[in-house]
Amino acid sequence: MSFIISGADNQNNAGGDLIKETTTQTFVADVIEASKEVPVLVDFWAPWCGPCKQLTPRLEQAVTNAGGKVKLVKMNIDQYPEVAGQLGIQSIPAVFAFKDGRPVDGFMGAVGEGELRQFIDRITAGEGGGVEQQLEAAETALAQDNVNEAANLFAEVLQSDKENVNALAGLAKCYIKSGDLDRAEQMLGMVPAGQQMDSAVTSAKAMLDLARKSEEAADTSELEQKVADDPADLQARFDLALALQAKGKREAAMEQLLEIVKRDREWNEGAARQQLVEFFDAWGANDPLTVKGRQRLSGILFS
Repeated sequence: MSFIISGADNQNNAGGDLIKETTTQTFVADVIEASKEVPVLVDFWAPWCGPCKQLTPRLEQAVTNAGGKVKLVKMNIDQYPEVAGQLGIQSIPAVFAFKDGRPVDGFMGAVGEGELRQFIDRITAGEGGGVEQQLEAAETALAQDNVNEAANLFAEVLQSDKENVNALAGLAKCYIKSGDLDRAEQMLGMVPAGQQMDSAVTSAKAMLDLARKSEEAADTSELEQKVADDPADLQARFDLALALQAKGKREAAMEQLLEIVKRDREWNEGAARQQLVEFFDAWGANDPLTVKGRQRLSGILFS
């Protein structure tokens, strides 16, 4: 499985609600009234304007990436010059931001992607969410195995904050889920030295380590037979746990390791307990199976 970090696929769907053309007659409804609900950017352009052709696609992408916090309305000043004249626009491209029915900010010229993000962040300050909302949406998508969507959201955060530890770790997890373990390792290598022990990073590292072990995991049927033939074969149980985890049978894998701890908590220098902790780190502290597993492990250790 692979994924592409790009917003291009979403742009075509931005359509009616987020991005539209307006006229002199519909300007009040499309901009003035609409801006009372959510900030509206107005792109004043003309077909002959070269810089307009550079700016408009960037604007559309930036608005799409903002996830509904802002809308874009485009106005061809050749066809509808009245509003541009009222605003005193003398050169294009020109972008005005409307909020609560009035213009509050703007710029002229084909600015870059970074400046557009900053402009939108400034206009939408207090509109809810921002980076935290984006990270939350990315985590939700990842938990639902929507790897492409999660990767795009994490990448968008990194475009404005290249050292955001949650986004770096999240994108590494996307690479792990897609099977690109080398790229995941490279992504984790970009985490600043002082944040290597952040919980998001340690979780991604545990997930990566687990994925590498899973690549080497044996077939479960043979191991299941070995355990059935000799329940005291703790090495077979340990190998079976890794093989089950590789197949996505997390609870069954956990049960095998818990059984090892029950039988001999110090086996192989506590390997089963350590592997359980690695499972929990990889699954995440709030995963229901992690919570259940930690309770079970504590019950065994302190009984």
